[in-house]
Amino acid sequence: MILATIKDGTRDGRLVAVSPDRKRYAPLSAGTLQHAIENWSETAAEVAALADFPEVIDAALLSAPLPRAWQWLDGSVFATHAELMQVAFGLDPIDTDRPLMYQGMSDVFHGAYDNIVLPSEEHGIDFEGEYAVITDFVPMGTSAQDAMKHIRLVVQLNDWSLRAIAPIEMKTGFGWVQAKPACSMAPFAITPDELGPLWDDGRVCVDLHIDWNGNHVGHANGRPMLFGFHELIAHAALTRDLVAGTVIGSGTVSNPNYAEVGSSCISEIRAIEKVANGEFTTEFMKFGDRIRMEARLPDGTAPFGVIDQKVTGDVRNQ
Repeated sequence: MILATIKDGTRDGRLVAVSPDRKRYAPLSAGTLQHAIENWSETAAEVAALADFPEVIDAALLSAPLPRAWQWLDGSVFATHAELMQVAFGLDPIDTDRPLMYQGMSDVFHGAYDNIVLPSEEHGIDFEGEYAVITDFVPMGTSAQDAMKHIRLVVQLNDWSLRAIAPIEMKTGFGWVQAKPACSMAPFAITPDELGPLWDDGRVCVDLHIDWNGNHVGHANGRPMLFGFHELIAHAALTRDLVAGTVIGSGTVSNPNYAEVGSSCISEIRAIEKVANGEFTTEFMKFGDRIRMEARLPDGTAPFGVIDQKVTGDVRNQ
């Protein structure tokens, strides 16, 4: 199942089912993805019964599949990313066997082609390529094994970060606010079965190709998560229910062989430079820069579509 949301002037848009070639769509009675997640059996049955996708997709009208969510919880479960961030920010290793996770801004997810308006280049604008899942209702105390059945959809994200602010907030010990603006979400949300064997043990085992201003900077694979998405869900649900429509992220996709596959964020690139040459040389993003992210299957298919966005400080350029 492939789902998308069409911009219609409302906050939550209009939910549609998308054809396998991702070129056409059919409206769904659920109306919004949030309603669909809350009534999943009915939605799945309606999509399964579709015989035709009568409408042609206009990419310019695609919003994030879930334009706003009740809850966004982001993990950081790629060991290589953690190690490189310790270099980038001069941090000591975190001594824990628990998944790292924070609660972020969920009332806006940018569409894949929306311009990203931020206040200042001085804040250290960075992209972070991630995968995420969207759950149905998860009862408190759900085990990792049982959590697998609560994963309804898989999505691709750009988790925007402001790196100059991040160390200031980290020192408070209270978590992110200013350093984490709204994320962007690729246009198609898919059920795990759409990935076939590349959905394995709660992991998206797909290369995430990233180009910055037309230059390829990485194609790391989502397989080497220290914890699968089912384990992240169980961690989050230990002491509370998770509402239907909760989005849970993997953190920046990162691989040990980064010399071959590159990186999914600028901070990693800078950390690698620091290790190799003793100093940071790559600067963070400037207004007018473009970022393109595309998870790509071995046959070249982009299961989530493409994130292709420009950063700007001028609201008139939205």
